[in-house]
Amino acid sequence: GGYSHIWLLWQFSKAMREDWSPTVRPPRLGGNARMGVFATRSPFRPNAIGLSSVRLDGVELHTKLGPLLHISGADLMDGSPIYDIKPYLPYTDSHPDATSCFVLPRQEDLLQVDFPPALLEQIPEDRRDGLLAVLAQDPRPAYQNSPDRVYGLDFAGYAVRFTVERGCLTVREVTRLP
Repeated sequence: GGYSHIWLLWQFSKAMREDWSPTVRPPRLGGNARMGVFATRSPFRPNAIGLSSVRLDGVELHTKLGPLLHISGADLMDGSPIYDIKPYLPYTDSHPDATSCFVLPRQEDLLQVDFPPALLEQIPEDRRDGLLAVLAQDPRPAYQNSPDRVYGLDFAGYAVRFTVERGCLTVREVTRLP
């Protein structure tokens, strides 16, 4: 006990490949610029190992399966193999002065999201905030900006189609994936 966050070392089990490239095209850089894979968070790595910091919401010590950790804020798929768990230590794991070559969205860069209530109701309630946050960060390829184009992404078992015009993302369709 006593930890609010932990590190998970896990496998990109749905992104396994025999081959890999030493460079990738990060979407945050427009999808056209190549960058070394080790300078990115790309799942297409030679080792397929992911690293995530997550909130530890609780621990159940005595379950049928053994100790059970309740976590939130995970950026991995349900069922991903977990190789190791380590405590997050704020005095060494946090670097407030760290820099990055990726430009993260500022609050003023976020899109306004128009998600019609009838469409939003199709998304499970516990997934809505996450989807709205992803949409606000503009999930289009950075080199595309056509107001006439319908874009899409898959999220939590749903296909979400949308358009973007003058800083506003409008959800046009939601369908459940098979």
